[in-house]
Amino acid sequence: MTVLCLDLGTKSGWAFRSADGLISSGTAEFKHDRYQGGGMRFLKFKHWLDKMLTTVTQIDAIYFEEVRRHLGVDAAHAYGGFLAHLSAWCEQHGIAYEGVPVGTIKRHVTGKGNASKAQVIQAVRQRGHHPDDDNEADALALLHWIIDTRITGGAA
Repeated sequence: MTVLCLDLGTKSGWAFRSADGLISSGTAEFKHDRYQGGGMRFLKFKHWLDKMLTTVTQIDAIYFEEVRRHLGVDAAHAYGGFLAHLSAWCEQHGIAYEGVPVGTIKRHVTGKGNASKAQVIQAVRQRGHHPDDDNEADALALLHWIIDTRITGGAA
């Protein structure tokens, strides 16, 4: 089973597990400059999803960090836009998608549902990864939740 996990945002973290169990991860930035409209970040995101699908050839499911509380209105709007584009893209390509609450992910990887960014990064490092930032660490933490609860610990 191939799985893509996302920490949605203007700087999105991603983690991918191939059918043979290899894990790759990183971040992708979807900023727009002052000469572009606000919708450009979402077009860049869609283009990135298209490129990811072409690169890996198959994505069976996409999981994303389900954020219910944002620090500001702009962050909430951006998240909503990324989520809308992700769900439409998944529907278009016939790919299953599901959100997982942030507290569930943090609790699984650190033992604390309210763990700090630094604690999540440290927990992911203890699992053998080297994330560049908290976005990549969040995507990797989500991937480990999927592996442990859906792939090896339950039905996929």
